[in-house]
This record gives sequence, structure tokens and C-alpha cells, in this order.
Amino acid sequence: MPTRTRTRLDEDEERVTRAQRLLIGLGAALVATPFDTTTHDRLRDFLTDDAPDVLASLEVLQQRPEADLRARISELAGHHLLSAGGTA
Repeated sequence: MPTRTRTRLDEDEERVTRAQRLLIGLGAALVATPFDTTTHDRLRDFLTDDAPDVLASLEVLQQRPEADLRARISELAGHHLLSAGGTA
């Protein structure tokens, strides 16, 4: 069986991924317990402290050309999404 090397996320990818996971968790917590002050505090802290950097990283990722994004997805997934003809 071939060994698989785990590809690392770059700084912007890591920042956006971490924020997405946090926000999904906070969203679920708000649905489950809408008046939990700890959840509100965590969300407020994110919006105040981390959101500007996350939005800047998201902008960087969104500026990547589609071909680069497809290649990066293939790299992270460990397979090739593009055929020889260049279409998915």
C-alpha cells in the first residue's frame, strides 16, 4: 500500500479553516442554548480579535485563479481532479 504524505495547509488556509470550524461550533451552540453568555463572549471575541485577519485570508484565497484552486484541492485530497484534457 502506498504511503500518503499529509499536505500542510498554508497560513491563510489554516486561518480560514480554523475560523470556519469555530464559527460552526459557535452557531450550533447558539442554536442549542441561545442565551449562553459564554458562547456570546466567544463569538464577540472572535469578531473583535480574529475576524479581520480571517477576512483578509479569505480574500487572499478568493483571489487565487480557478486552476490554482483546483490544483490545490487535488494536492490536499491526494488525487487528481483534472483529466488530461484539463476539465474536471
